[in-house]
Amino acid sequence: MSDALSFDVQARDPSGARAGRVTTRHGSFETPVFMPVGTQGTVKGLSSGDLEDLDAGIILGNAYHLWVRPGDERIERLGGLHRFMSWERSILTDSGGFQAMSLAHLRRLDEDGVRFRSHLDGTEMFMSPEESIRIQRRLGSDIMMVLDECPKLPATTEEIRSAVDRTTRWAERCVKERRESDGALFGIVQGGVDLDERQRSLDALVDLPFEGLALGGLSVGEGADDTWRMIAACAPELPEDRPRYLMGVGRPEDLVEAVFHGIDMFDCVYPTRNARNGTLLTSTGHLNIKRAEFTEDLGPIDESCGCRTCARYSRAYLRHLYLSREPLFNRLNTRHNVHQLLQLMRDLREAIVAGTLASFRDAFWAARGATSPSS
Repeated sequence: MSDALSFDVQARDPSGARAGRVTTRHGSFETPVFMPVGTQGTVKGLSSGDLEDLDAGIILGNAYHLWVRPGDERIERLGGLHRFMSWERSILTDSGGFQAMSLAHLRRLDEDGVRFRSHLDGTEMFMSPEESIRIQRRLGSDIMMVLDECPKLPATTEEIRSAVDRTTRWAERCVKERRESDGALFGIVQGGVDLDERQRSLDALVDLPFEGLALGGLSVGEGADDTWRMIAACAPELPEDRPRYLMGVGRPEDLVEAVFHGIDMFDCVYPTRNARNGTLLTSTGHLNIKRAEFTEDLGPIDESCGCRTCARYSRAYLRHLYLSREPLFNRLNTRHNVHQLLQLMRDLREAIVAGTLASFRDAFWAARGATSPSS
């Protein structure tokens, strides 16, 4: 491990949830934390200034997409991703492992790495575990992720076992490629919805010099019950002294359950993608702004929301912007959705510090007309 990251647990709830602080070379942020996804050097619909106004402490950049365009070497010549996108706070970069799954029709995967055909022009590009680390180094990432094999679910036992073994071997290669001057490096626990394989993956990774560990390969085709079962079983097994990261999960319901079981960090396109499609997050669930019932509704998206969109604009106006295909719609509603998840993290942290997370969780589910899933 290096001095690229420190993690301090500041409070614990009886449930096992933690409130902490992560410090990287670009500052500190409190946990639990949601990281807005900036796939191509931008969180869709928001400027870096918007993100600062929302008080996002860390965002995610996508190594694969930035490698393809404008190119990691170009970004390095331009001063790194922080300078390129005018963002002075922390950045975590994913490794390309998710794209090896989501772009399966454009890649060939073997022990050496992943051979992609660019989704832009078909050019063949090769990403090994070592090259993934080099790409993230050139981007100037504060937190790098190992290249992993993420099987889409459902998958056979043999497919899951093979992915765990390859993820372990690739993790070891990433560790060897890492330099002392690099950012922090997180390992990724795979294993699908097989608890034995999850434990086997964790056992293989836990003693490697990672500053944090992530649960990967969830929300990739399995049902919510299986997701929660894996989180409840695996999160408490992750090292207590390092950040615990659940990759690619962003539904409010999933966030509450994962924090309850001890997860610290999250990322997902969920709030931004839903905003663009007219689905807005509220304290009681989801609101479809496209519905005709909002045509003359002068109320805000959510009466209890403190975001600038809710403070200034009505449902009627936002519906009009959506139907008119006005670009402002994306910005106003993305601000709202991202604010909702960042505020949820702050509320969860407050409940952890107070030791009242169980009652917060019950109230959260009650507001949605449901009861808390069994612990």
